Formats: sequence, C-alpha cells, structure tokens
Amino acid sequence: MPKDIYTNGKPNTTTGRPKQRYTALTGLVFICFFISILAVSAVILAGFGSRWGWWHFRTGLAILKYSGYASLVAAGLSLLGCVWSGFIGARLSFAIALIGLLITLPVAGTLWQWKIKAQTVPRIHDITTDTENPPSFKAILPMRRDALNPSDYGGREIAAQQRAGYPDIGPLALTVSPDKVFQRAVSAAVNMGWQIIDANQAEGRIEATDTTYWFGFKDDIVVRIISEGAGSRIDIRSVSRVGISDVGTNARRIQKFLKKVG
Repeated sequence: MPKDIYTNGKPNTTTGRPKQRYTALTGLVFICFFISILAVSAVILAGFGSRWGWWHFRTGLAILKYSGYASLVAAGLSLLGCVWSGFIGARLSFAIALIGLLITLPVAGTLWQWKIKAQTVPRIHDITTDTENPPSFKAILPMRRDALNPSDYGGREIAAQQRAGYPDIGPLALTVSPDKVFQRAVSAAVNMGWQIIDANQAEGRIEATDTTYWFGFKDDIVVRIISEGAGSRIDIRSVSRVGISDVGTNARRIQKFLKKVG
C-alpha cells in the first residue's frame, strides 16, 4: 500500500481514496443541506403564500404535503451524512450534515404529528357545545356568503362524530348573572385575538371571526348566553369557512374560550 495514503495511521486527505471519499461526502452533505433549506422554506411559505394570496389554499396544502416528504428525505440523508462523516472523521462534513438534520427533523416531525392527528380526529369542521340546538349565526351570515362550508348545522351525523371525537365538549354553567358572563365572554374573545363582528348583550349573543396565523383560514364563532336557574349557561359554536377537516382547531378554540370564561 502506498505510504502517502496514510500518515501516522490516519487517512491522508490530499491523495488517494480518502480524498475521493471526502469529496463525495462533502458533495452529499451540501446537497442535503440545500434540500433541507429548500424544504423548510417551502413548508413555511406554503401557509403564508396562501394567507398573502399568492396561491389558492389547496395549492398551499399540496406544497405543504410534498415539502413535508422532502423534509423527511433530507432528514434521512443528513443522518446518513452524519454517520458517514463521523465514521471517517470529516468534521466539517459532520457539522454541515448535523445542521441539516437539526433544521429538517423538527419540521418533518411536526408535520408527521399533524398527519397522525388528522387521522385520529373526526373529519368535521363544525363544533358546538349544543348539538341539539346549536347557536346560529346572524350578523356573520353576509360574510359567509362565499364560504365553501355552509353556516347551517349538519345535523345528527355531525353531532355523532363530534360526540365520538370530543366527548368532553359541552355547555358551561356558571353561578353568575348573564350580564356579567357576557362581559367575561367579550373580554375572553378579545384576549384570544378574535375580530368581534357583533356583541348583542340584549340577545346574549356574540359573533366573531378568528383568523389562523399561518394559512390565514377564517373560522366563525357564535356565543350564546342565557339565564339558567340562579346563574347562566354558555354555548358556543365554531365553524370553518373552508376545508372538510379542521384537524381539531375548532374544538381546541372552544375549550380554550370556555376555560377563560369559567
């Protein structure tokens, strides 16, 4: 074996096969790093591009889907690069591969969790605390004129899916007068960043719109407050304007709101 291949028992990176290994490895990790940056950027822009009107939200969801797959591939290749560079002692390549892995792994992991979540929650977008007599919209109806999802409640089928998926969602009973509860409810809605469309204390009705940060999806909410016994009862309904499944967004919104009011 030529002596210049190894120096003091270590690979000589200036000549021979070790240099070829380093060159191939460096090329691989840089390609992985580029794919990582590209995939993560696409994931971020998938939502904001929809919010800013660059493309239809369905296009944004498609971009999200395929950039998620790209993130998984980039994470796997970056892991391979880490193992390979660690094995032959290429510190720079290891550092680049590790950065690529740290960039893509959280994104790929988060998207995978969302995918699992979407498969475990009901494929519905209309959640209410009262499935027998859900609160109805009034002031928001003109704003939902072009919405893909109807404002009318879906009936028994939707109610059955909600009870199976979110059995803990129900009305909130408080030993406080409706007037005081109404003020609490308005404060909670404002605190959660909702756009108040109508707050009619005489009717005990609050209507609002919540816009999601990333994709800019608009979900409409109606709160109904009535007198019950010596206190009050609060019912709330949250409905997405677009999409078949809300991946649990409306249910989480209702739970958070009731917790703030209660």
